Amino acid sequence: MKITMKTIVALLVFLMGTVNHNVFGQDHSEDKKKILQAIENSLLGWEQKNVELATKDYAEKTDWTNAFGDRYQSREELKEFFGFLFKLSTVMAGKTEHINHDITFLSSDIALVRSKSKRVGQKLEDGTPHGDRNITHLRVFEKLDGKWRIVSHLIAQQLDESKR
Repeated sequence: MKITMKTIVALLVFLMGTVNHNVFGQDHSEDKKKILQAIENSLLGWEQKNVELATKDYAEKTDWTNAFGDRYQSREELKEFFGFLFKLSTVMAGKTEHINHDITFLSSDIALVRSKSKRVGQKLEDGTPHGDRNITHLRVFEKLDGKWRIVSHLIAQQLDESKR
């Protein structure tokens, strides 16, 4: 059988349509609820200064980096860091206003979540106001043993126009 370029292109187009239909055509409403609950657990953990709740939906091996470049690669390291942060009155003085969560499923067991929030009321080490912080989160969720876990979480802060 002779395979032509036209046949290869037709096959690729067919396969891409099948993959897109299978991944993006699925009803992910239950998965979305579980992912959003995991994010809510983390947010409530921060508000309550509850390390266990804040980290419960992270995978044992995770990759978490904050807007200042601090990186932790396991849930245990993250627990230790959050325990430290939750004791800092300057950090915990702020409140987070959540703007949105955009969920994209890359497969039936991998999802990307882009979130935007605004952190207000946080203070610098000397106690002066930090100023509002526009924050973006990129979380990668993986379904492990039937549960959605955060396997990667990157946090970025948008600079003020005057600092660009």
